Amino acid sequence: MRPFNWIYSICIFFLLAVSIPGLAIAKLNVVATTEDIASIVKEVGGDLVDVKAIAKGYQDPHLIEAKPSYMLKVNRADLLVYQGLELEVGWLPLLIQGGRNPKVLPGKPGHLDLSQAIAPLEVPTGTLDRSMGDVHPLGNPHYHLNPENGLLMAQSIADRLHRLDPANAEIYTNNLERFRHRLQNKIAEWKAKLEGFRGTRLVTYHATWLYLLDYFGFESIGTIENRPGIPPSSKHLAELSAVMQQTGTKTILQANFYDDEFSELLAGKAQGTVMILPVSVGGVTEATDYFSLFDVLTGELENAFSRP
Repeated sequence: MRPFNWIYSICIFFLLAVSIPGLAIAKLNVVATTEDIASIVKEVGGDLVDVKAIAKGYQDPHLIEAKPSYMLKVNRADLLVYQGLELEVGWLPLLIQGGRNPKVLPGKPGHLDLSQAIAPLEVPTGTLDRSMGDVHPLGNPHYHLNPENGLLMAQSIADRLHRLDPANAEIYTNNLERFRHRLQNKIAEWKAKLEGFRGTRLVTYHATWLYLLDYFGFESIGTIENRPGIPPSSKHLAELSAVMQQTGTKTILQANFYDDEFSELLAGKAQGTVMILPVSVGGVTEATDYFSLFDVLTGELENAFSRP
């Protein structure tokens, strides 16, 4: 074969390799239940993974509809990664059942519950019943709002990618170290930004913000939903308004997927201000990844607490 024809043949082969699915370099298909998890998977997996999130950042992750299109994603997944602590209990089991994918069943390598690496807060004790509202018996599931838990989430993801794709373990390790280094630097920046506001009192709509407040040293004096998932009574709002006025608390913090009716009502009673912030990546356009989510949160809190 003449040199020109040989080179031409090689070029045709590589064009086919990237254009024909059967010949293309396979990526791991990862399904994440939230955009926060998907963001971290992208950081650790890099070009070796194709990750899709089920819940969007502007949605309440407790209340996702188990659509057939989501079941199809689960059916095609090599790895299913989720928050756990029953955050997705109302819909993820239905997706797993409908997805009919043995690779992502509980106990299989393709099934990853990130909460196993986390020390949960607000674990209830005693007897639980439905009159207490939507209580999470295993603890508060919004642990991604402590940025140091992001390091633990990333380590768990890297460990599982190593197991599923050992040939590329070194790449996952290097990606993990880059993520760890960047996140540790950003954590120092975020803590410095809010250090002067430690001890600031807030009211929250739901216990969504527990990990964020605990990590940065803020104090919650109460929640508008005194029973999770149940609208507050007039009596509860009146009592909370009195506590706000007695303690000089002015800020009501609410996730942007909740209706603000009760928050605004309380703010009017107590001469307070409602702050509506994203809980997740994708919750606002500026929160494009795990890092920028905390850039938004800490920036908004700093601005609010800096006002006279």
